[in-house]
Amino acid sequence: MNMATKREICEEKLGEYLKASTQRKGEILNSICEVTGMHRKAVIRKLKRLQMKHPLLGDQRGRPTVYTPDVDAALRDIWDVSNELCGELLHGVIGEYVRILKRDGDWRHSAEATNKLLAIGKRTVRRRCENFEKERGARKGLSSTKPSALKSIIPIFKGPWKDLPPGNGQLDTVAHCGSSLLGDMAFSVNYTDACLYWVILCGQWNKGQEATLESMRRIKRRLPFPWLMGHPDTGSEFVNWLAKDWFEQEKIRLTRSEPGKKNDNMYVEERNGHVVRKYLGYERFDIPQIVPLLNELYEKLEDYLDHFIPVRRTLSKERMGARYIRTYEKDAHTPYARLLAHPALPDEIKRRVRDRHETLNPKKLKQEIDGIIDRIMKLTRETQGRNGSKGRG
Repeated sequence: MNMATKREICEEKLGEYLKASTQRKGEILNSICEVTGMHRKAVIRKLKRLQMKHPLLGDQRGRPTVYTPDVDAALRDIWDVSNELCGELLHGVIGEYVRILKRDGDWRHSAEATNKLLAIGKRTVRRRCENFEKERGARKGLSSTKPSALKSIIPIFKGPWKDLPPGNGQLDTVAHCGSSLLGDMAFSVNYTDACLYWVILCGQWNKGQEATLESMRRIKRRLPFPWLMGHPDTGSEFVNWLAKDWFEQEKIRLTRSEPGKKNDNMYVEERNGHVVRKYLGYERFDIPQIVPLLNELYEKLEDYLDHFIPVRRTLSKERMGARYIRTYEKDAHTPYARLLAHPALPDEIKRRVRDRHETLNPKKLKQEIDGIIDRIMKLTRETQGRNGSKGRG
């Protein structure tokens, strides 16, 4: 006998059971047990639940729901503004996002839902965000790095990185090549600070030395603190006399990673996927007009990532058989929060960055970022249509 039939039998006998004497209740219980095969205690519990059931709520069990759909809706708005962060990273910035959205009149949720959202635990945020996540395909890009004949002039630096002050950052280029490295295309240059995870991004046409040097100048202008060391891989766009002379003139130390050792450039390699590929995918950008749009995008994206997207530092990495066991920081922090907390940076730099932070809104930045990405993809599709090419993303 299935559960639905047993329930119907109990519902049929409930009215009589509630009005019956003690002796008659025993007889009713015996008859239900005989027909359904249920234990006597199970029948008593079932009749009790049917008696106490609210007609609008159904047969609910367990603790009452605290984080109701209105709290889910508020969390979803925060998750969208953060560009779909995982729950562990999102939890630490919920309060900051709510404060700014309230300040600028972009918060539309009730006080009760807001208070519950601000009190929500990290594990609950993680579970809710897992429900929000959508299936995504993943592709690996192509490597455009080739060793340079001049690599011997720039020393290899293998670390340690964890004790270096702000201004010691790693450099890498990302090719927007689609499925082929042939021909001309746009590249993105990524600077990631090893101490603060502060990100500076630049778009450029091809990997020429002059174009890459202009990206270096932009990085230096955009950094809110002094640039002390640049650490690229062995790509010829960085390992050349022009770059070496510029770094020496600017009194910036230039080092490089060991060929074939991606772990020497772990900070920027990680950001290539989490930043450049996450927002622009693997489309081929093979028209020069795309470069100004990339730099327009990166001006907004830098503020968004550096001020509002938290990062967790890896504390240790241990190989166990065929797997790596990683230990992370307990709490994630934004590059902005790391900058304010770092004792090596002067108060004047912190004041300028804090003043800049108070003018920013993550929701508006996200909307502007999405709008520029739409323009980039539209221009790409139009060009591919005129050229009769299909490209791959």
